[in-house]
This record gives sequence, C-alpha cells and structure tokens, in this order.
Amino acid sequence: MNEELFRESLIEIFERDLLKLQEEIGSYPDENSLWNLSGEIKNSGGNLCLHIVGNLCHFIGAVLGGSDYVRNRDEEFSKRNVPREELISQINLAIKTVKETLSQLDPKDFEVVYPEHVFDKKMTAEFFLIHLATHLNYHLGQINYHRRLLAY
Repeated sequence: MNEELFRESLIEIFERDLLKLQEEIGSYPDENSLWNLSGEIKNSGGNLCLHIVGNLCHFIGAVLGGSDYVRNRDEEFSKRNVPREELISQINLAIKTVKETLSQLDPKDFEVVYPEHVFDKKMTAEFFLIHLATHLNYHLGQINYHRRLLAY
C-alpha cells in the first residue's frame, strides 16, 4: 500500500465530512432545534456534533498527535444549548487537529498497533483511522436525519 496516498485520502475524507458537518449544523432553522429530542431519539444534532469533535480530537489529536486535548465524553451527550457558533468553532478545531496530526505521521505509523486499547482487541492505527472515518460518517447521517425529522 502507498502510505502517503492513504494519508492524503484520509485527510481529504475527514475534511470533506467535517465540512459537511458544518453545513448540517448551519442548516438547522434555529439554535433551539439543534437540541430537540423526541420519543426514542435520545441524541440531538448538537450532542452528536460534540461527540464527533470529542472523538476525533481525542483519538487523533491527543492519542496520535500528543495534543493536550482532554475529552469529557459524558459531557458530549449531556451538554445542552451550546451556541451554533461554538459548535462551528469546535468543528474547525477538529479539522485543524486531524489535518495537522495526520500530516505529521510517518507512513510507518499507520502500521503500528494503535496505542490506546479500544474494542477489546489490538488493531493497527490504519484500521482505527478507517473506523474513525466511518464513525464520523455514521453520526453525520444521524444528524442529517435528526435535522430533517425534528428541526421543523
């Protein structure tokens, strides 16, 4: 595999989907609708946004990049009424974090075992980065559906 091409592809996919996340957050008709819950829908678009940012800033920025980001996963799902402007700012932080961290990784870094124990199994950084990209996309779809279902 061409690790350089893999790195550039990952950066492009993360940036594309995080920009789409910004677009989704901006498409809610008002800030209150970002936090709507109904019936079995227990995670608002705002909380899913916070979760995506926390996930990427922790697993890519802190673990792989050595940043000083400290994740509070519980708060990602409990915090409410964060202004849209702050959510957009946090998405921008995630874009910057992902791009800078992945750009600085040595191609061989993708082949090593991911340094944090996740999923009760050893996996390469490459495998886990692919998981993180699909995890982002999964929640991006949930946000799109939440917006179309509950925002109006």
